[in-house]
Amino acid sequence: MGDKPIWEHIGSSFIQHYYQLFDNDRTQLGAIYIDASCLTWEGQQFQGKAAIVEKLSSLPFQKIQHSIMAQDHQPTPDSCIISMAVGQLKVDEDPIMGFHQMFLLKNINDAWVCTNDMFRLALHNFG
Repeated sequence: MGDKPIWEHIGSSFIQHYYQLFDNDRTQLGAIYIDASCLTWEGQQFQGKAAIVEKLSSLPFQKIQHSIMAQDHQPTPDSCIISMAVGQLKVDEDPIMGFHQMFLLKNINDAWVCTNDMFRLALHNFG
């Protein structure tokens, strides 16, 4: 496993898996959430696997491609992992946009799931 701590490997694997699912078939993202999961998407709150998948599946674009530029992972005192991804995304024919996304990962029954997810586009017009 090299010199990286285990939480780095778990977090990196999760990030890769999440964006692969998101870019190819968002309806499959339900597998990584649980009924107690929370999503904040551009300030909108969603709770529960069904509500989260409904939101992500109904986003108004046909195709998307994420490019992860950086990611950071930390262990939490309660044996979870917090992961942050920073990157760029391209939807349909729109210009490339930056984004930030944070995940809180928890091991439940030997599977890592996302209990908390926060997403924001990195828009620089704060006026």
